[in-house]
Amino acid sequence: MSDPMKQHLAVSAIGSDRTGMVHELTRIISDCGGNVAESRMTALGSEFAMLLLVSGNWHALARIESELSRLADGGTLSVQLKRTEPRTARTDMLPYSVDIVSLDQAGIVAGLSGFFAARGIDISDVSTRAYAAAHTGAPMFATQMVVQVPTKLHIAQLREEFMDFCDSLNLDAILEPVKS
Repeated sequence: MSDPMKQHLAVSAIGSDRTGMVHELTRIISDCGGNVAESRMTALGSEFAMLLLVSGNWHALARIESELSRLADGGTLSVQLKRTEPRTARTDMLPYSVDIVSLDQAGIVAGLSGFFAARGIDISDVSTRAYAAAHTGAPMFATQMVVQVPTKLHIAQLREEFMDFCDSLNLDAILEPVKS
């Protein structure tokens, strides 16, 4: 049962990567009476991007919206704010982990997302990175995903189709249940 007084705010912020950026944003949230419930933060090129789900009462979130808008007006950060609800548990879906490694090539994420979308499989988390292979220096690409597979799908058939799809693109892939 969720607290009816607790509300949620999705925060997206991006700005030039610099020391203290995470502290600046999270201090404002804390000082206004909010709490960071979930977050993803990473350097992207010379920028730093933050995605946060903030919880708090109506007054706290209103203060956070005001203070973060003021911070964005200062020109140091681009900030987007959106009131939201917490994600409800899905009993008709099973979480699966997807790990892909391959030589870097255009369209990997588009191909994977198309494969899953065509089968009614939701993607709940994606992380990718390009890097140079250890000894050869070959351009490599790694993708990690968490997907929500409808319980009505036949897993063995899905796994076979997925492996055939990955083989056709020369992707080394693993699809396995998420270990809680």
